[in-house]
This record gives sequence, structure tokens and C-alpha cells, in this order.
Amino acid sequence: MSNTIQFDDFTKVDIRIGTIIEINDFPEARNPAYQLKIDFGSLGIKQSSAQITTLYKKEDLLNKQILAVVNFPKKQIAKFMSECLVLGAVNGKDVILLNPEIAVKNGSVIS
Repeated sequence: MSNTIQFDDFTKVDIRIGTIIEINDFPEARNPAYQLKIDFGSLGIKQSSAQITTLYKKEDLLNKQILAVVNFPKKQIAKFMSECLVLGAVNGKDVILLNPEIAVKNGSVIS
């Protein structure tokens, strides 16, 4: 097992459920990506750059619930400010988004 962490370290990571409400192409990104706007309920709307273009078309992403880390520092990607990290399983160049099995309230905490 690599890089064992303490439970207290895990509790510092704020993972929430959000719904994708807008998707745009991101031609300035170094690797193919979309710009996403995600509704996290009481946390508001955050944006993220996501390299998920190999498996997902924009129309498939609209209103899809996803999991994201919402307490990382903002990150500048080209001329875009990413405010959260969308989570997915990596399989080669493909990223499979993680999402709840049943629709839940935006902003719900993952534990």
C-alpha cells in the first residue's frame, strides 16, 4: 500500500455532490478538456476544468451529478480558474466520472 495517511488527513478533504449545469469546450487546455459549471447547492456554483472528453459528450453531462473536492486552492489553467476537482476513475486516457447511484441534494457531504 502506498502513502498511508491518517484518518484526520482524510477528514480535511471536503468532497461534495454537485450537478453540472453548463459545459463548454476548452480549446486552450493543454490536454482535451471541458469547462464545467457545477451547482453545489448552499456552497454555490463552482467551475472546473475536466479532462473527460474521450467518454462524454457535452449533452450527456448536462444535469449529471458528480463528486468533487471543493476545498483545494483555486488553480489557473490557461485563462480559466478551476475552483474544484471533479473526481473520476482513471483507465488509461479515459476518466469515468464518479456519481451517486440515486439523485441527492446538491452540496451533500461525502464521507
